[in-house]
Amino acid sequence: MRWIIFIVIYVLVDIYAFQAIKTITKISWVHYLYLGISVLVLGNFLFQFLQSGEGRVLSVSKSYAFGFLLSVLSAKIILVLFLFGEDLVRLVIGGVRKITDNQAEKMIPSRRGFVSKIALGIAAIPFASLLYGMYKGKYNFQVLKYELEFDDLPDAFDGYQITQISDVHSGSFDSHPEIEYAVNLVNEQKSDMIFFTGDLVNNMATEMNDWKALFSTLTAKDGVYSILGNHDYGDYVDWESNKAKAENLLQLKELQREMGWNLLLNEHKILERGDDQLAIVGVENWGAGGFVKHGDADKASEGLSSKDFKIMLSHDPSYWQEKLKNDPKKYQLTLSGHTHGMQFGIEIPGWIKWSPIKYRYKNWAGIYKEFGNYINVNRGFGYLGYPGRVGIWPEITVIKLKKKS
Repeated sequence: MRWIIFIVIYVLVDIYAFQAIKTITKISWVHYLYLGISVLVLGNFLFQFLQSGEGRVLSVSKSYAFGFLLSVLSAKIILVLFLFGEDLVRLVIGGVRKITDNQAEKMIPSRRGFVSKIALGIAAIPFASLLYGMYKGKYNFQVLKYELEFDDLPDAFDGYQITQISDVHSGSFDSHPEIEYAVNLVNEQKSDMIFFTGDLVNNMATEMNDWKALFSTLTAKDGVYSILGNHDYGDYVDWESNKAKAENLLQLKELQREMGWNLLLNEHKILERGDDQLAIVGVENWGAGGFVKHGDADKASEGLSSKDFKIMLSHDPSYWQEKLKNDPKKYQLTLSGHTHGMQFGIEIPGWIKWSPIKYRYKNWAGIYKEFGNYINVNRGFGYLGYPGRVGIWPEITVIKLKKKS
């Protein structure tokens, strides 16, 4: 039933938006091209999503079907809004004409054409942007560098540099050269330590089969540390049994160890330099709003005190708001991901930073500070759902720790 409702809505939007094309040009092949694209995009989307699947697993082909539908539909909705507004104006003018018997009606055809041209020009912006996001934007990797000062940073770690990546979502990748370039870009930062903050796959450990060798090349002097994200648990798959689901998770954990990564499961590791030490604390996923809550910061930091300098790895930034930012144990720096910055937004440094995801997460991208503690929310390395990025680019974060003088 929901599919029938969706098709009806799509067709109604399509018919209304088509009026703008008919107003601007009478060329028949343009009309047929418009209708052909509409039918092709809708048909491909229905073909991909009406096939039997394994729960909410999104294959590459399904993601692109959704991406093309989103691109076309966003443009048509803008056309509909403009034309609907113009129709309301026409009704008002028609009413005025009946009362005053003036010649306002004569202006309607030319005004309709003008409004249609304006609407098409504006509709082309999201349409082209979403297509660009699928073609290039998803691999437009950005290296963002920060320098953070702390009163209690141990002297031996003054100037210590870390690199963070998050949300790889390897099941979505479709270009080995682009990902190889990004992995090399991570290594080029020559940081002391690399952190991965969850969601290595979309759903299944097997998604990493083609990428395991490449991500094994990530190297840092003090190693690579990782945690699990909500997608890593396989909760969005219709498994044939609980045993199969558990084996998938075990396979993913073992895979990270085989890559040389240090996977932290509600535990911590101590890094020592002379008499000074740094604690790397990693929790499993804890997310507000229905996401799994396996994370346990108290268990992970057992034996540590507020005097110990700690870098906390927590996939979902909502755990920082819920517990970490003002915990008596003091987590000086938390590294998170999860939000992807919604893969869509506008960012002009020093001017504007906006994405619809800000209405869902208080901490959704970049550095935040509360109660003297910091969190960095990485915008993500990969992508999920919509197979692209617009305005919110894939991120490699580099943070230098400094002792406040």
